[in-house]
Amino acid sequence: MQLSPGKAMEDRAAACNEIHVGIAELKIARQPDRLITLGLGSCVGVALHDPATMIGGLLHIMLPESSQFNNVNKPAKFADLGIPLLVSEIRRSGGKINNLRAKIAGGAQMFSGLNEKFVLNIGERNICVTRKTLKSLGIRIVAEEVGGRRGRTMILDTVTGQVHIRTVGVRLKVI
Repeated sequence: MQLSPGKAMEDRAAACNEIHVGIAELKIARQPDRLITLGLGSCVGVALHDPATMIGGLLHIMLPESSQFNNVNKPAKFADLGIPLLVSEIRRSGGKINNLRAKIAGGAQMFSGLNEKFVLNIGERNICVTRKTLKSLGIRIVAEEVGGRRGRTMILDTVTGQVHIRTVGVRLKVI
C-alpha cells in the first residue's frame, strides 16, 4: 500500500517535533524535527537544508532590505540580514554552507485591485532580494513556490529536505 505525501507527513508527525517559526523569526532544527511557518502572504519563507547533516533552518522574512530603517532590532525581519544570519546559525549547528539547498515560498500580492505603487509591491521585492542574497552567498535555490495572490504555510522536513506548501483552496504541494 502506498501512502499519499499528506498521509506520510501526518504519520511522521507523531515521531518528531514541529517547531513553529513566527513572523520575523528564524529557527534551526535537526532530523527528525520539522519547521513550520504560517501566514506567508507577501512575506517570504526561506528553507535551507544540509542533506549530509540533516540540519535545516527556516526564516520568515517580512521586508526586503534593512537599509531604509534607522533602528533594526529584529534582523530576521529583513531578507538582506536574515538570510546571512540563518546561514550563520546553521553553520554554528554543524551544517556546511557548500551543502545547503534553498527552497523559497511566499511573496504573494495579497491586495488585488489596489494601486501597485501604493502597496509598494512588497511581495515581489521580497522575492527579488531573497534570490539576490542567496546568490551572493553561493546558495542555489532548488525549488520555489512564489507569487500569486494566496497565502501559504511552509513546512520543512529535516529528514528529507522536502518542503510542504499548504495554500488555501489548493492541494498540498511538495517542493
